[in-house]
Amino acid sequence: MRYHILAADYDGTLARDGRVDEPTLAALQRLGETGRKLVLVTGRQLDDLLAVFPGASLFTRIVAENGAVLYHPDARETRDLAAPVPAALVDTLRGAGVTPLAAGRVIVSTWQPWDTTVLEAIRTLGLELQVIFNKGAVMVLPSGVNKASGLLAALDELKISPHNCVGIGDAENDHAFLGVCECAVAVSNALPMLKEKADWVTAADHGAGVVEIVDHLVRDDLAELESRLIRRAIPLGTTAEGAAVSVRPQGDSVLIAGPSGSGKSTLTSAMMEPLMAAGYQICVVDPEGDYASLPGAIVLGDQERAPSPPEILDVLDAPARHAVVNLLGVPLKDRPAFFDALLPRLQEQRARVGRPHWLVIDEAHHLLPPTWNPASLTLPRALTGVILITVHPEHVAAAVLESVRVVVGVGGSGADAIRGFCAATDRPAPRWDPAPLGAGEALFWPPHGEAAPLVFRATAPRAERQRHVRKYAEGELGPDRSFYFRGPRDRLNLRAQNLGLFVQIAEGVDDETWLHHLRRGDYSRWFQDAIKNDDLAREVAAIEATADASAVDSRARIRAAIDQRYTLPA
Repeated sequence: MRYHILAADYDGTLARDGRVDEPTLAALQRLGETGRKLVLVTGRQLDDLLAVFPGASLFTRIVAENGAVLYHPDARETRDLAAPVPAALVDTLRGAGVTPLAAGRVIVSTWQPWDTTVLEAIRTLGLELQVIFNKGAVMVLPSGVNKASGLLAALDELKISPHNCVGIGDAENDHAFLGVCECAVAVSNALPMLKEKADWVTAADHGAGVVEIVDHLVRDDLAELESRLIRRAIPLGTTAEGAAVSVRPQGDSVLIAGPSGSGKSTLTSAMMEPLMAAGYQICVVDPEGDYASLPGAIVLGDQERAPSPPEILDVLDAPARHAVVNLLGVPLKDRPAFFDALLPRLQEQRARVGRPHWLVIDEAHHLLPPTWNPASLTLPRALTGVILITVHPEHVAAAVLESVRVVVGVGGSGADAIRGFCAATDRPAPRWDPAPLGAGEALFWPPHGEAAPLVFRATAPRAERQRHVRKYAEGELGPDRSFYFRGPRDRLNLRAQNLGLFVQIAEGVDDETWLHHLRRGDYSRWFQDAIKNDDLAREVAAIEATADASAVDSRARIRAAIDQRYTLPA
């Protein structure tokens, strides 16, 4: 379930002439029975609302006084979200004959045409206050307080992201809170400007319009309206013609595939940055420590310690936090089992609160191999909201790939990614003429339509991270990815499981052993395949190609190339 909250305005939306009719109340009750929660967001004072609205108990939270007061109906607890408007303003307005005039716990309100008098009094008193209009009502509040701030406070208490919220309203003061909701709806009687900004406008007015959105939520979780949510699209890049290439912010699953060093991690980072910036929660499962420096994320686990599912879920309990699950401390053979134990816990949290919005699975072919059986786990049939990163899509479980809505191929022509996906899912490959991809280009293909793959230039991450630095300098690569100084005739077997040990052993081995591997191109090959650093591999390959390079000179030059890119342990 994507939408866990319906946030609704009261006057002009739920209510007509201050009253909510029975069909609307019945629809709200029906929505609550689906497990969703209701939040009321109103400009009214709380006591006034409770006096006229017997259905208040249907709501999990009530945001009153245009965002200044938060009420918990079940506990009957009220919390002020701002300091009250100074009494001096109330006294000044009364002295000026303003009527009607109402002072709430925080808000002071009247009606037009007294707005000019209100603004003049605020200016005369030198107060930092704002005036908000609502179809003739004039509301005075502390700066920064509005329906959006109040709704966010309510959602924070409920630990639910605004990206799992639908908002519906009708007037000027509803712009703010509808803007933070994932889906913004206006009833048909709403002001024209609000309708223009909304993602969807109901056919009916007032409460009947609310019944419409409830029916959509109950029927298909607003799937029919998905195509309207273009303001939330996440950009991947642009085509040569300048057309935007993007994915949906929720619901899609994306496969990013290509050989080592082809740019998968860069493309993934470019996708995660706008998601995180927009407030979508991300959990990265990181078998090789590649995302240990992901900005804005809490890294759990390292090469010395395995993370635990409870601490992972504790981090993800807050909607604003992102997690990187570093599996370097989990033995290679145990990582699939670790992931199998974690995944149902993440899916349970998704079912409860809709988060994490995206699950990023690196080395997906290892964690979700073809033998992976979702029937043995408590999972929905489709594993959505996933970014799968792999060298070998044909080695990923078909049950997972069936949910993929976008295939992105990098390296070469990108065709291997599409062919591997099609082979794993037993579907025909699309017909097109693959061509080599240029620098920064990738191949985009939605497999569930008729569109042919298209080439796009990927958006570069705003903050290029130094990939793998700590992992490769100090961590421990597995036996299959370590470098072995063996020398001619395999006289030695000295294992370097990171760059620090590589440099240390290189300084100590005899010249014959060093030159043996140099002439074979073993160093650049290791930097390319295991360390995954194209620039370092190219520079070292040039050193290896120098016919008259001595052991002393080549050692020094390769050490300098490593030092330029990595800070090695002392």
